[in-house]
Amino acid sequence: MSDQLTAVIDLDLPGATISRHVYGHFAEHLGRCIYGGFWVGEDSPIPNVRGIRSDVVDALRAISIPNLRWPGGCFADDYHWRDGIGPRDQRPRMVNSHWGDVVEDNSFGTHEFMDLCELLGAEPYVNGNVGSGTVREMSEWVEYLTRGDDSPMSSLRRANGRDEPWKVPFFGIGNEPWGCGGNMSAEHYTDLARQYATYIRNHGGHTVDKIAAGANADDYAWTEALMKVSAKLGCGCDPRGFFQHVSMHYYTMSGDWADKGAATSFTTDEWYLTMKRARRIEELVRGHANVMDAYDPDARIGLVVDEWGTWWNVEEGTNPGFLYQQNTLRDALVASTHFDTFHRYARRISMANIAQTVNVLQAMILTDPDSGALVLTPTYHVFEMNTGHHDAGSLDVRFKGDLPTRTVDGSALATLSVSASTKDGTALVSLSNMDAETPTTLVLDLRGREVTDVAGRVLTAGTLHAHNTPDQPDAVAPTTFEGARPHARGLEVEVPAHSYVTLSLTLA
Repeated sequence: MSDQLTAVIDLDLPGATISRHVYGHFAEHLGRCIYGGFWVGEDSPIPNVRGIRSDVVDALRAISIPNLRWPGGCFADDYHWRDGIGPRDQRPRMVNSHWGDVVEDNSFGTHEFMDLCELLGAEPYVNGNVGSGTVREMSEWVEYLTRGDDSPMSSLRRANGRDEPWKVPFFGIGNEPWGCGGNMSAEHYTDLARQYATYIRNHGGHTVDKIAAGANADDYAWTEALMKVSAKLGCGCDPRGFFQHVSMHYYTMSGDWADKGAATSFTTDEWYLTMKRARRIEELVRGHANVMDAYDPDARIGLVVDEWGTWWNVEEGTNPGFLYQQNTLRDALVASTHFDTFHRYARRISMANIAQTVNVLQAMILTDPDSGALVLTPTYHVFEMNTGHHDAGSLDVRFKGDLPTRTVDGSALATLSVSASTKDGTALVSLSNMDAETPTTLVLDLRGREVTDVAGRVLTAGTLHAHNTPDQPDAVAPTTFEGARPHARGLEVEVPAHSYVTLSLTLA
């Protein structure tokens, strides 16, 4: 018994708070995310509120969506906000050159997005245009959104039907300036970010957190360039107020950018390669956090992972620019292991946004364009099972004994991932078994507080490729978990192969 794998959790020693905003979402003008996803129009036979699809809103409210990023993504640096206000039949059209080269009519704009956020109960994260926009354009958008008196932009907003200003707690200074947002160097973007940030003003007591567009994957030099202008090396004093957060992006795939791999037809080897690449998020977050710690040891500037998730080849027969892909149990475990990392780095990570919410990449929701049916994906269920982690105190998980591993692409992949948190007299333990074939048994050595009740849930399926469709909407859905048994140290848990388990503990 002494050699049995054990996870030690001190229930009475919570660490940094896991911000609910790490469970954030992303909605870009891309494929059927906005049009046909969130937005169906007021004349649609699909039930809607002012053109916003009701069942999508209901599903996202059920997982307590904390924030929504919009309008991009790459689209943000082509978007000019004045084109998306005023009477819809008078709005100018535009070419969405990044995503399908389609013409859109701007019928979904600022007022529609803010209405959506209010219906969702989510905080808006608006992403401004640096790549093709101007400082004045961005400054006036913030004024339009947040100022309450009779200023020029406030008056324009009122003329368009909104009297009171909105609350916009997060504003992004461009997107991927190293690529689709302008192909800039880190130094050039950093200078622009300082300039733009100067004119993203706080109006009338309303405070906007500014998010600098950060690195792609392991470009730590990009993060350092931003940190150098934000804080002094090794100084714990207040950072300069150019921006309050720095972002990074990382996508998971089993192939390369030219051939990313199939969403539903993959081999067991591709399953494991995907898990290995998903677990790389820990290395990347640690690397960026280390750079930020050198300049900001008190973690006053947040790290925002505002694009993450799986990226597969598009489904056969769909527009390649629309990035529509199915979502299997494999995607669910990619999500659950990412969240374990976000929980462990709660001190530094202030927000994360999965890409994307509806019908694009690793979506929560798929809507059928023919029948109008709505499908909740396996990834949606991970978000729902994890709501107990929102704004909870992170708990350290220390392992005694060797974690189970598989050799993948020449090195070891630990196939078990665990994280935990506590709040309001409860604790939530999340366990992901990435082994495709073998269950894992471990002891949870629960210390510091008495556990009076345990309730478990499990997300798994008979095959690795299982996914939900309009005909089989619950092929991958959570069920009651019976694999946790009392143990002298706490609980003994058998985590099934290819599964995600949560244990909700009631504490005395």
